[in-house]
Amino acid sequence: MIIDERSDAAKRSATNDTGRPTAPHAAAEHLTVDFGRRFLRIDTARIATLIPVRSVVVCAVLVVVIVVAGLVAMTLGAYEVSFTEVLRAIVDPSSDPDLRQVVFEWRLPRVLFAVLCGAALALAGGIFQSLTRNPLGSPDIIGFGIGAQFGVTLTMVVLELNTYMYKAAGALIGGLVTALLVYVLANKNTMSSFRLIIVGIGVSAGLGSLTSWILITVSVEKAMMAATWGAGSLASLGFDQLIPATIVFAIVMFGALPLNRTLPVLEMGDDAATALGISPGRTRLAAMVFGVALVALVTAAAGPISFIALAAPQICQRLIRSNTPMGTVPVMLTGAALVVVSDMVAQFVMVPVGVVTVSVGGLYLAWLLAAQYARRA
Repeated sequence: MIIDERSDAAKRSATNDTGRPTAPHAAAEHLTVDFGRRFLRIDTARIATLIPVRSVVVCAVLVVVIVVAGLVAMTLGAYEVSFTEVLRAIVDPSSDPDLRQVVFEWRLPRVLFAVLCGAALALAGGIFQSLTRNPLGSPDIIGFGIGAQFGVTLTMVVLELNTYMYKAAGALIGGLVTALLVYVLANKNTMSSFRLIIVGIGVSAGLGSLTSWILITVSVEKAMMAATWGAGSLASLGFDQLIPATIVFAIVMFGALPLNRTLPVLEMGDDAATALGISPGRTRLAAMVFGVALVALVTAAAGPISFIALAAPQICQRLIRSNTPMGTVPVMLTGAALVVVSDMVAQFVMVPVGVVTVSVGGLYLAWLLAAQYARRA
């Protein structure tokens, strides 16, 4: 059911059925809240909520973009496949076995991984940007992504453990240790988002230097393997890695769902959050753990895919005209669309997807910094 709060409020408060101004008591009886936008109202025995119509439309458009870009991406590669052949291979089990192997077993997991990685990175970016109350407060900037990358580098190169589970454990430990270090160094009586970002940039630079030092001290084969992984690529990923990654993502996502309610309140300040029954310290700790877990999930599977966590929440916030970057479903769909489209472009130019996201994200970061400076000038 679609309701237009603005038009109803204007009509009821201005005139009655005869076109004359209503009496004060009559206007009070029909008084409604003017939200200034249209909503879908869900009112059942267990759920009662309002969903902005604009968010629904944006999500539907993003789903279409993801599906179309994913199907186009599955036509690309050394083995030429048409768009109709891709559709037939997916929906028809009796189609050509060779074609079905190429599309369903080799290329479909890559597209699904792009959706998973984009959704996870976007949600992590929304968590950290809401936590720091700053559009620059993403894992790429404050060092948590570099910490996860450093943990995987140690696991692969030093410990010589190259399976997904070991890399995931290394990414999670590296990200959490980095988050703890940044939090301790930035915490001085009160948590300042500016101080957190500056400390994160410094820690990120230090970890990047340590990673480079490790790579120049090992054999050429190990350094090449780590460098290839460090470019961020979705190639050669199959259902064997996708299934455990999806399970972990589902667990972390459902664990992070309460943050969609608590983090926007925390953006108003610790005093306001405490008055509304939210513990600022506990909320920050949970947000950092879940955000780092999402970054570690992607880093272990595909390597560092930079700037999606920075750009996706801000793009989504402008699309749905929200006050906060923390919006679970629209943010995740925005991130998924960005990675799927970036991977499609990467296959056209035959480079890893991380190269495309860095190129686009670097331009977006420059524009964001210029816009922030112009707003303050």
